[in-house]
Amino acid sequence: MSGPARGGALSRGNPGLYSRCVIGWAVSNRMKRDVAIRALKMAIAFRQPPKGCIHHTDRGSQYCSHDYRKILRQQGFKVSMSGKGDCYDNAAVETFFKTIKAEQIWRHSWDARGQAEMAIFECINGLRRRHSALGWKSPVAFERKVAYTSTGGGTKA
Repeated sequence: MSGPARGGALSRGNPGLYSRCVIGWAVSNRMKRDVAIRALKMAIAFRQPPKGCIHHTDRGSQYCSHDYRKILRQQGFKVSMSGKGDCYDNAAVETFFKTIKAEQIWRHSWDARGQAEMAIFECINGLRRRHSALGWKSPVAFERKVAYTSTGGGTKA
């Protein structure tokens, strides 16, 4: 099966830039609005974001669709889209997809779609993955630290 950007097991993720944790994702053989909507709904259910939360995407047609934007409005998101022709505006997400391709798609082949989906899930789950932007902590460890310090618990790492 081929990777996230070209047919086969196409994944769509919603990584939160705050902690680099993927909070919603879906896999399909085609990039259509329903794939993006499934990932968005997963992210909303998982995080229950407050009204006014910023939702940033590139200018893909799936994100410009009426149905996708309707969900964003209903949930009270502030919509942000990449500038036209600005390839750096969505660099964190593009780096995320490059990592999936490099670690899973280009190195492996699967006999069944379910195997590819599980490999992608394990890659994006990232509970143990450390990020330089998070002080070399995993997304889970970073969020725990922030929650601990924001509740007056000190500076526990």
